[in-house]
Amino acid sequence: MKNKLQKFYIGLIFIFLYAPIVTLVILSFNDSRTRAKWGGFTLKWYGSLFKSDDIMLALLNTLSIAFISALVATLIGTIACVAMMRMKKKSRTVMIGITNIPMLNAEIVTGISLMLLFISLGLRFGYSTILLSHITFNIPYVVLCIMPKMRQLNPSTYEAARDLGASPLYSFYKVVLPDLAPGIIAGFLMAFTMSLDDFIITHFTKGPGVDTLSTKIYSEVKKGIKPEMYALSTIIFASVLLLLLLVNRIPAKDLRKKNDGDALRS
Repeated sequence: MKNKLQKFYIGLIFIFLYAPIVTLVILSFNDSRTRAKWGGFTLKWYGSLFKSDDIMLALLNTLSIAFISALVATLIGTIACVAMMRMKKKSRTVMIGITNIPMLNAEIVTGISLMLLFISLGLRFGYSTILLSHITFNIPYVVLCIMPKMRQLNPSTYEAARDLGASPLYSFYKVVLPDLAPGIIAGFLMAFTMSLDDFIITHFTKGPGVDTLSTKIYSEVKKGIKPEMYALSTIIFASVLLLLLLVNRIPAKDLRKKNDGDALRS
C-alpha cells in the first residue's frame, strides 16, 4: 500500500509539472486558432513560424549568442579552474565560493546589476551587451562542471610529462586536457542551454530592435497568443530537453568507462 501511495504521489508531481507542456505541444498541432476546439492535426503553424522574418532573426540571435557566449565562457572557465587548482586550499575555497554566488543570486538582481554596469560604462544596449551578459552568468556553470574533473586529476602525470622534456603547453594539451574533456563538453552544453533559455537577464540588457526567442515570445504574447507561439515554444522545449539529455549522458558515459577501466585493472 505504501509503494502504491508513493507511486501515486510521484505520478501526481509529474502531471503538475508536465501537463501544461503537453497541452502546449498538442495545441501547436491544432488546426483551429481557438484553444477550446480541436480542428484536426496540422503542421501549418510551424510553416508560418519559419516564414516570419522577425522570428527567424530572433532565432539567429539566440543561437549565435548562445554559441559564442558558451564558447567564451568555457574558455574562461577552464582557465579559471586550472588557476584555482594551483592556489592554496584556503584561497581556492574562497574563490570557489565567489564563483558560486552568481548561481545562488536571483536573476533579476543580476540583470539589473549588469544593466547599471553597462549604463555607467556608457555602452549602447544591443547584441553586444546581451552577449557580455550571457558570458558573465555562464562562467560559474562552466566552473561547476569542470572543477570536479580537476579534482580527479593526478598531478604526477603532468609533472612526469614535464620531466620528459614536454613544454607546459604541450603537457597540458596532451595530458591534462583529455582528462578534462568530459567536464569541458558538459560545461559548454550547460552554458549553451542556460543562454538559450534565459529571459530575465536578456530582458534587462537588450536594446531596441534586438530580440532573442525568449524576449520575442514575451512581446508577442502581450499582443495576444498566436498559434505560431505554441509551435515556437514546442521547438524551444524540445531543443532544451535534447541538450539536457546530452549534458547528463556525457558524465554517465565517462563513469562507465572509468568503471570498465577499474574492472580491467583488477
